[in-house]
Amino acid sequence: MGTFHLGAGDRSGARGRGAEGTDDPLLLGIHGFRFAGTGTAGQREGRLLLFRPGRDGDKAVKGKQENTGNRKDKEKRMKQEDMRKVLEVGVMLSSERNLNRLLERILGCVMELANCDAGTLYLLDEDVLRFTIMHNHTMGVYEGGDGQAPALPPVPLGRENVCALALLENRTICIADVRDCREYDFSGPIRYDAMTGYRTRSMLVVPMCSRSGEKIGVLQLINAADEEGNAGPFSEDMALVLESVASQAAITIQNVRYVEEIKELFQSFVRVMSIAVDERTPYNGNHTRHMAAYGGKFVDYLNLKGVTELLPADKEELLMSIWLHDIGKLVTPLEVMNKRTRLLPEQHSAFLHRMELIRLNGEIDRLSGRLTGEEAAGLAAQTREAEALVEKVNGAAYLPDEQRNVLSGLAAKSWMDQEGKIHPWLTEEEYTMLCIRKGNLSEEERKIMEEHVEITDRLLSQIEFPTELSHVREWAASHHELLNGSGYPRRLSGNQIPLEVRIITILDIFDALVAKDRPYKKGMSAEEALGVLKGMAEKEGALDKELVRRFEESRCWE
Repeated sequence: MGTFHLGAGDRSGARGRGAEGTDDPLLLGIHGFRFAGTGTAGQREGRLLLFRPGRDGDKAVKGKQENTGNRKDKEKRMKQEDMRKVLEVGVMLSSERNLNRLLERILGCVMELANCDAGTLYLLDEDVLRFTIMHNHTMGVYEGGDGQAPALPPVPLGRENVCALALLENRTICIADVRDCREYDFSGPIRYDAMTGYRTRSMLVVPMCSRSGEKIGVLQLINAADEEGNAGPFSEDMALVLESVASQAAITIQNVRYVEEIKELFQSFVRVMSIAVDERTPYNGNHTRHMAAYGGKFVDYLNLKGVTELLPADKEELLMSIWLHDIGKLVTPLEVMNKRTRLLPEQHSAFLHRMELIRLNGEIDRLSGRLTGEEAAGLAAQTREAEALVEKVNGAAYLPDEQRNVLSGLAAKSWMDQEGKIHPWLTEEEYTMLCIRKGNLSEEERKIMEEHVEITDRLLSQIEFPTELSHVREWAASHHELLNGSGYPRRLSGNQIPLEVRIITILDIFDALVAKDRPYKKGMSAEEALGVLKGMAEKEGALDKELVRRFEESRCWE
């Protein structure tokens, strides 16, 4: 049969030519072509009849066909079967959303339709064609997709290569036997044959272009066979069928890429927003990024170990929830987020200034004779002790009863200025702040901080999440809920808390414990933090014991 080309020019020239058209459902249903009359130079006269390897042999049939009724019926059934397969392929491809799996399915479908032994799917990457999927049944080669990528150099987008040329000119190229073809350079396949013992014969190269003309890639098929397995060339009939499939494939690839680009844009925006939250304060620097890294590794560990009962429903949805879990902190006052000590800096300065005034006032009283030198020295010593106590308590993670009692005594003391006015050593507000039992936030400030989860919920309620991310709002806004019901904001407990929320809570607490940049405490070691997690799980019933155990096993922070 030699070499034939199907290109945009060939098809447009053939369409609607003359009044005697074909009603062939394959041609009209897929391409809308109508062949009639005398074609252009080199084409067959009359109606162009298409054929398959092994059905019509390798003869070019001219003029009116003198086939038997049985042969015509068989040809009709075959074309109808092709139509059915093409429609099935279209439905199948439109349902796939994973690009790698989609590409594998495309190549597998066209190889099955063409009944060929080998095939390669190339994708255009700027000015080269990259080997993306390779299948060769005889050689047992199945590379690309979700498996190992083909270790082959890309093909430059020049006219020397048949695949590149087919894409550049948007035309299908069919070669009956590459060794008999002088139009193209097939030294590469011939060298491959010499190295492997394979025998490349027929080849069909079909470009994949979208309706808008965007070049997507190329399908290259090798060694067609008939229904009995006899080697032969690819027919023009099959070339037209595969052009239709290639067109569908190009559109599907384009759509999947668009979806992935939109998802990546959304994910990038989410990452930027979460980084903005972390960057608002130097004491929250990499919190969200650390959690996302821990979460990804932890899910991979659970998957590797086959712990299906603890696997999140969707890893991507879990990670999106992690990235957005603190988004409400965008509106949390910085003076609360950045608070390093129980007293604000200006409050501490006011206290120290007051102690200095008490000492100066005592010195004045000594000079005026109202105090003895020993009494003035004793007063100064008391102010130094008060300063030391406040300094110690101010930055402590926990306030013991002993120090609280000393603070009570200090708050009860007063002093008189030179105008005869009485002042307390500690103001009521200072005393209240210094008596915070744990951490450095007052009850009012803690409520402000806890509001960030409710703000997270309100902010995320304004986002129309796709179905696959429909739980993000709930999971992100629930990361402070605890199994024993002591969490916030809704005081959920037990089975009310989804598995994914339990994971996020563990990650959040762990990173907060080991963080070296928290203003109110020193960072713990990983082992110390794990001890806290286990205590919260086993003694308090606040965390999922099995998840904590698996988290410790995973070492996902390392």
